Amino acid sequence: MYGQAHRGLLKGMNPRVTLVTIVVVAVALIYGAFFTERLATGLATARGVLNPFLEWYYVLLVAFLLLFMVWLGTGRYKNVRLGGDFEQPEFTFFSWVSMLFAAGTGVGILFWAVAQPILQFQGNPFIDEGLTPDAASVAMRLTFFHWGLNGWAIFSFVALVLAYFSYRWKLPLTIRSALQPIYGKRVEGGLGDAVDVLAVFGTVFGIATTLGLGVQQMNAGLGALFGLENSVWLQLTVTAVIMSVATVSVVSGVKRGVRLLSEANFWLSIAVVLCLLLFGPTQYLIAITIESTGDYIQNLMSMTFHTNATRDDNWQSEWTVFFWGWWLAWSPFVGMFIARVSRGRTFREFVMGVLLVPTVITVVWIGVFGGTALYHELFGMGGIVEAVDRDVATALFATVEAMGLGMAGQVLSLALLVLIATYLITSANAGTLVINTILSGGDPEPPTFHRILWGAVLGLLTAVLLIAGGLETLQAAVIMAALPFSVVIMLMIAGLLKALHRERYAARTGDRAESPREPWADLSDAGVQPVPVSDDEFHKPH
Repeated sequence: MYGQAHRGLLKGMNPRVTLVTIVVVAVALIYGAFFTERLATGLATARGVLNPFLEWYYVLLVAFLLLFMVWLGTGRYKNVRLGGDFEQPEFTFFSWVSMLFAAGTGVGILFWAVAQPILQFQGNPFIDEGLTPDAASVAMRLTFFHWGLNGWAIFSFVALVLAYFSYRWKLPLTIRSALQPIYGKRVEGGLGDAVDVLAVFGTVFGIATTLGLGVQQMNAGLGALFGLENSVWLQLTVTAVIMSVATVSVVSGVKRGVRLLSEANFWLSIAVVLCLLLFGPTQYLIAITIESTGDYIQNLMSMTFHTNATRDDNWQSEWTVFFWGWWLAWSPFVGMFIARVSRGRTFREFVMGVLLVPTVITVVWIGVFGGTALYHELFGMGGIVEAVDRDVATALFATVEAMGLGMAGQVLSLALLVLIATYLITSANAGTLVINTILSGGDPEPPTFHRILWGAVLGLLTAVLLIAGGLETLQAAVIMAALPFSVVIMLMIAGLLKALHRERYAARTGDRAESPREPWADLSDAGVQPVPVSDDEFHKPH
């Protein structure tokens, strides 16, 4: 492990990284608690200044990551295994998918599955008139785009790099390990500490943003079910309860607490989707999901490289920049968590699994929830647009109310409330575990005391951001937190490419390992025989 202390209060942790991170987060907490309005204003100003740059910078970075991951999963390195050449996956396919989806987008997709299609339905740069059938189709396509392959390319890249260097190179499971091919032993010093601090910084604010959105949505659900008012105090109470449960769960470890919670809310998610399909406009939901999926695939490349260069509006910064910043800020957290549960899988299995399976699940989820809301706006009594315009956090429960299910609707709302809570707990405990893994220098089982400490810190930071201004402040915070870590991601790309030069053949059972040559070159005619690479040469010390 990198720089672990062996005694004292910081035993099992990297003292330099931990202390610097605590100071940075403490300053943010104190400043936000005592200068709330100034914090909100400062974040909004910084976001406004950086938006013109981020509108093309984030777009270019995410587009490259998508193409890069496709190449890794289908190119010459597709059979490289995240571990030994013949190592088997640690978790079953179902447990693996449920954990990575629950940690990756569970909370966010619950918040935006209805809200984003309804907001885009009212107007976006790609339609002439809002609130029309054509606007509904475009709204679904844009929502698929922001929650589909591009975002999962970010998560899958960070996860693959961490898993590769940890399980194949036998390095500690932390961000700095990816830079060893470039900087060598220097990653064990100040340079590596700075990289890990940036990763923790982005992770902390990314998790706090997601928790804030989820807590606001729980507040809306409690109002719909029990008539409770929308208030900051209620949101703070919910935050405290969620973080308390999450901390207890994270202490129990991944194989028990996190896995069981992930599988439970995955099954509950399936049950909720089936309820909407059965009791909602079934034919329309199937049709709009299929149609919008085709529209999304057809327009994927143009949307991926869209920078809003010829339009004078804020759509790009309010939507694409925010979502790419959110995915980037979350990537150390989700990436490390996915890496922890992906040992033993090949690049091909990993890329296909992490890119395609969650994207398909997300498309179905948005198709059912967003499609239900759009159906009631186009062909029913409506009212969802007005509810979203008043408070975006009420979108999900306004849709259930519009379905007119009576008592069954109350039961469905209660199930959604439980689902939000379980996804919040899953994200919080996985995030806490990841933060401590980085701070401990890559130890996958960090000290229990620090897991509890950082659970409390995440709860406090979420509370400060909620008090500081709700959704606007949350969005600005996550965009700012993602920017420094985006530089680290570019260094990770270079580190992985350099390391893959050692993976000359990606040996598999039954494959012949020989030197690469042009297909039309007959080396035997030139008196040259292909030279296999021995295991000793391949596995020599790095």
